[in-house]
Amino acid sequence: MEIFELYITTHFSSAHLLKGHPGECARLHGHNWLIEVFVRCHELNEIGIGIDFKDIKQEVKEVLQTLDHQNLSELPAFEHINPTCENIAKYLYVELSRRINTSSVQVSKIKISETPTAGASYWQE
Repeated sequence: MEIFELYITTHFSSAHLLKGHPGECARLHGHNWLIEVFVRCHELNEIGIGIDFKDIKQEVKEVLQTLDHQNLSELPAFEHINPTCENIAKYLYVELSRRINTSSVQVSKIKISETPTAGASYWQE
């Protein structure tokens, strides 16, 4: 089976704090998050496209609007869990999968970086 994997890169800014963290991260602080969204396609359309980058970008933009310039710790999605890099990656994966996935197109991985040298990825097998 052929698989094509496309990706887009974007960013958003937000604040958060990590309840129960033993260090500085327990205090409110912010990040400029770098996001990479990977989408796998099992077939191409008649002009050779699995899914248009424009469509991926639009769905990502709509999901990120709910996070951008927010205190993530106050959002319902993170009411019972800390908005860690790992949990934000999972949240984005789930939300984008609901919007993008079809029988031949699936979100395959989310990579998120909170600094240029630290981040997390999330995918399901």
